[in-house]
Amino acid sequence: MIGRRKAAALFGGILLFDQMVKYHVETTMLPGESIPIVPSVFHLTYVLNPGAAFGIFEHQQWLFLLTAALFFFVFLFLYSRLSRSSALIHYGSVGFAAGALSNMADRIRMGRVVDFFDFRIWPVFNIADIAIVLGTICVLWALFVQKKEFLS
Repeated sequence: MIGRRKAAALFGGILLFDQMVKYHVETTMLPGESIPIVPSVFHLTYVLNPGAAFGIFEHQQWLFLLTAALFFFVFLFLYSRLSRSSALIHYGSVGFAAGALSNMADRIRMGRVVDFFDFRIWPVFNIADIAIVLGTICVLWALFVQKKEFLS
């Protein structure tokens, strides 16, 4: 069985770090404000995203909340099996769940998600989004490249 303490630390770390950075952005910047870190390459830009990735399904809060809640409850229900899976599946699922819960917290609190990483050639995103994408990549890599069994 893969370390539940490590998984709990990963989950809590992602959730706490994402929420702390979002709080800092919310309290020190105005919506739409952009601070160049590397001009024309990377900015911190405060965006309130009413949609999903790339702004799709704008203002469909019920859909996002339902999807995130459903995923999170399935994650909790299957966690004992996930913890016995490969490390990539286990920790990937934990990262995905933490990111989804953090963005869900924004939606419940504000009806939108706080985004701030702006590379100018990609839609603005946040730490939770990174956790969701990396978690998904880890699970898919384990399933299709390493051919590990899911929920064995």
